[in-house]
Amino acid sequence: MKKIGFIGVGIMGKSMVRNLMKAGYELHIFARTKSKVEDVISEGAIFHDTIGDCVKDVEAVITMVGFPQDVEEIYYDPMNILDSAKEGTYLVDMTTTSPMIAAQLHENGKKRGFHVLDAPVTGGDSGAREGTLSILVGGEREDYEACMPLFEVMGTNINYMGKAGNGQHAKMANQILIAGALSGVCEAIAYAKAKELDLQTLLDALSTGAAGSRQLDTFGPKILNGDYDPGFFLKHFVKDMKLALIEANRSELDLEMLSLVLSNYQILEAQGYGDLGTQALMKFYENDE
Repeated sequence: MKKIGFIGVGIMGKSMVRNLMKAGYELHIFARTKSKVEDVISEGAIFHDTIGDCVKDVEAVITMVGFPQDVEEIYYDPMNILDSAKEGTYLVDMTTTSPMIAAQLHENGKKRGFHVLDAPVTGGDSGAREGTLSILVGGEREDYEACMPLFEVMGTNINYMGKAGNGQHAKMANQILIAGALSGVCEAIAYAKAKELDLQTLLDALSTGAAGSRQLDTFGPKILNGDYDPGFFLKHFVKDMKLALIEANRSELDLEMLSLVLSNYQILEAQGYGDLGTQALMKFYENDE
């Protein structure tokens, strides 16, 4: 497996493309706006004007787009992936999308002779850049094993989660964890500011204790510096939490924390902060001051 089609060359996708090229893979890419990917084209990626051309002669297609409707468009629209890839191609959707869409895509793809995996990732832009993503894979085990060389280029914590859609369910659990942890970081900082504590001293004191977390380590310093640049877009996190809440409701689970954090983020998105990073949740507490 040497020729790879890649659809969705955004913040994380671009780093994943670079790592695959460094590992010796031939990358064929499609992006709606060519000017945004000129850098990876100059580094060796082969650009195509259409999705159909991008995927027609590769052994695996990796997709990393924004929203569930984007997944449906790139796979199902006429002359897109399912119409254009050759039989036997591995189709690996690394978007965080609906588990129901993932299961349906697996079923539709399998009927047409494709090997379909859902393989959402976690680790943000830094994990994509450094090739240390966690990859959560659903689908046929033999397809997972066949794609392991690709996954090992992009990530270091790679896990087979079971049947099609289970990769997405695992990602939902991940996003629920982040929602609680990051809101805890923001509330702790809001409390400390109100009590006039030295915030940097506080972060240094708490980071190695029982309250320490990856969210605190990654976003605590950024919040203190007013750095809200996206490693992962706020608007995409809203999408993920909505998907998780839909799936929770289907299982008759009442996830109150998730519902509350989602509502806080939706307020920020309505205020125009959707293109900031997830750490911009802090603005919700600043708005209350």
